[in-house]
Amino acid sequence: MKSVEIVGFKRANLGKTASKALRESAEVPCVLYGGTEQVHFAVPMYLFRSIVYTPDAHIVDLNVEGKMFRAILQDIQFHPVNDIILHADFLELHEDKEVKMEVPVKVTGNSVGVAKGGKLVQKLRKVKISALPANLPDFVTIDVSDLDLGKTVKVSAISTANYRILNPAAVPVVTIEIPRALKGQKD
Repeated sequence: MKSVEIVGFKRANLGKTASKALRESAEVPCVLYGGTEQVHFAVPMYLFRSIVYTPDAHIVDLNVEGKMFRAILQDIQFHPVNDIILHADFLELHEDKEVKMEVPVKVTGNSVGVAKGGKLVQKLRKVKISALPANLPDFVTIDVSDLDLGKTVKVSAISTANYRILNPAAVPVVTIEIPRALKGQKD
């Protein structure tokens, strides 16, 4: 899995007023969970571009005043009006503990149904998986080469290696919709 380095600085003051002052100076208040103790720190807002505004999943190498942590972005909160990042939670990774995270779904192949005039619709862009940090995939691949008109690939049909998919098995991921023009025709 790809990794991104983020440099942060420990926060001396916690609370609303200190957090508001950080946001006004274009920094995001953050917390790192999962270790022996919680680490409260702040990160410049522009450093989040490479992990938030991308469909890819990343492992984050946090550098908090020289101390390194491997983590994933667990949760992020945005302002409801102007979409400024208000707060971010990171989860520290341990090699022997499974972690849950969302990874993107990539569709490969040329569908038979699309060649006949159908429309490929991807209903699920990300799936939630559980795996050890060493087994975290960059993405989950679905081959749609054999998918015909009106057919669907569900979560249960995705092959997994060294990880589990936590989404319900009956949820559709990719489907080939039959256009209205083809529905009226007889074969």
